[in-house]
Amino acid sequence: MAKQITIKCGKSKNKYASGVTAADVAKDKKIDALAASVNDKLVDLSTKIRKDSEIIFVTYDTHEGKEIFHHSTAHLMAQAVIKLYPKALPTIGPTIEGGFYYDFDHSPFSPSDLKGIEKEMRKIVTEKLEVKRKQIPYKEALKLFKKNKYKIELIKEFEKEGKKVSVYQQGKFIDLCRGPHIPNTSYLKAFKLTKVSSAYWRADSKKDSLQRIYGVSFPKESQLKNYLRLKLEAAKRDHRKIGKELDLFSFHEEGTGFPFWHNKGMIIWDEVMNYMKAMLKKNNYQEVRAPLILNKELWLKSGHWDHYKNNMYFTLIDGQEHAVKPMNCPGHILIYKNSIHSYRDLPIRMGEFGLVHRHEMSGVLAGLFRVRSFTQDDAHVFCTEDQLKDEIKKLIDFVTEVYSTFGFKDYQIELSTKPQDSMGSDDMWKNAENALSAALKEKKIDYKINPGDGAFYGPKIDFHIKDCMGRSWQCGTIQVDFSMPERFDLTYEGKNNKKHRPVMLHRAILGSMERFIGIMIEHYAGKMPAWLSPVQVKIITVADRFNKYAEGVKAKLEEEGVRVEVDNKKETIGRKVREAQIQKINYILTVGEKEEKTKTIAVRTRDNKVKMGVKPDKFLKDIVKEIKEKR
Repeated sequence: MAKQITIKCGKSKNKYASGVTAADVAKDKKIDALAASVNDKLVDLSTKIRKDSEIIFVTYDTHEGKEIFHHSTAHLMAQAVIKLYPKALPTIGPTIEGGFYYDFDHSPFSPSDLKGIEKEMRKIVTEKLEVKRKQIPYKEALKLFKKNKYKIELIKEFEKEGKKVSVYQQGKFIDLCRGPHIPNTSYLKAFKLTKVSSAYWRADSKKDSLQRIYGVSFPKESQLKNYLRLKLEAAKRDHRKIGKELDLFSFHEEGTGFPFWHNKGMIIWDEVMNYMKAMLKKNNYQEVRAPLILNKELWLKSGHWDHYKNNMYFTLIDGQEHAVKPMNCPGHILIYKNSIHSYRDLPIRMGEFGLVHRHEMSGVLAGLFRVRSFTQDDAHVFCTEDQLKDEIKKLIDFVTEVYSTFGFKDYQIELSTKPQDSMGSDDMWKNAENALSAALKEKKIDYKINPGDGAFYGPKIDFHIKDCMGRSWQCGTIQVDFSMPERFDLTYEGKNNKKHRPVMLHRAILGSMERFIGIMIEHYAGKMPAWLSPVQVKIITVADRFNKYAEGVKAKLEEEGVRVEVDNKKETIGRKVREAQIQKINYILTVGEKEEKTKTIAVRTRDNKVKMGVKPDKFLKDIVKEIKEKR
């Protein structure tokens, strides 16, 4: 008789025979699972459980579930590619936000090639191939993948870790992978290969150029159809397209990856900047500015040289190597060190709208979303350990208020923990992670752990906002740093008249001005709230003889700071209205004989509602209130 084991699943505990699989337990519990977490370890459903355990089933609606599903689809795609193109060498196929990609050493794929690959994928799905995990010795793995230099390179790295090599097999296709994966290929019912592009092996331009095929996948066809519908809507909202139509910004070959801001774009920029500066003042921040270029020695000391130099720009000054700053923190540290501080001075909150430069590969540049120079709404808080938790809570409140003002009321939080390339002791990291999690718990905020994804100098919480189409954008971050104060020997004088080490908090809310404005443009489809609109009011004249009256209304609005233009071109009213609507003006005012005689205006809102006989003073009062309240 088989040994009995206890398995806890949620609040219930049940007895099963030793060797029961996670799939058997899921079937017993009537749970439609993709994989399972057994005693906090993600495993395949085929995993046998031989001791008392706690099991949590992973479904598609979880973050882990989506990653497993998408990565399994990447394997499905790789299997189809190898079947159709036997000479293609598969390299890696990770998941990305909302989908997956796989890189192949092969000549360029065409759009028609992708359709053929999709067709082969659907055939494999119908075959319901079992996805099996195997642990094989190092030498056997080298022999198995001897014709693929990319896999050999990865296997040799696994060998350094002192582990056996994990592979997954479905049909005749075998791939290196840690897993877990879905039980069989029939789970992958709905998918779409979205695009193909070039990519370098391991993102190194000195290495081989590969073909990267991107895709998305879902458990249901209806979910795929909804995704494709949203994709069409997203294309209409593309900030690059809208930015050109509304004359907000442009990009030029003379400065690849560097945005050129036009006058109307700068109006949006200034409104966002002025609001954030007012918020800094409200939250007792000092506004500072550090130099754009600093000596190599500073970046060595901060750790950026070792961890970030491939993304930095350099220049020689007086024969010494300098770097254009990729981050603002070392400059703020030097400002802190410039004075002697007492515990009475803390917390010190420094804010900077700092222009930074980072070298991005040309293939990943994407309008305002991925650029080579951008302005961070950056800040650093220097505080005592006793103040740390309260400062984190204040930052969370700060972030929440800002997002709410811009209309982003739905966001998720991730807590990212110690990465492999971290600086500082384990105790430092534990204290920092505990401070972040304690603050979140006291604020009664749900969050997800993101293991090993912290910054190299400390753990962080990231804020992922959702736009009107449900897309997630990582913008804000709060990072605890015990390491930098140690490396730069930052101190303050404590109550006992002895020197103590402050804690440093890194925080950004918008993340980058450029990217956040790009997100806003797509969120609003270019129809910015009145307080952000470059042109809030357009006055249209019926004929030239009403120009004087229109100019008088304009002057009255401008006196109260309303941004207004008069369209007195010799064109039809319909065409003028249409042009103003294309420019997404908030309010279109029409003046003609009736309006001049009654000293009124006709007001057309952006949703095409028209109100006649409105007194200019009443309209002025209403729009000023709307702008002031940032509706």
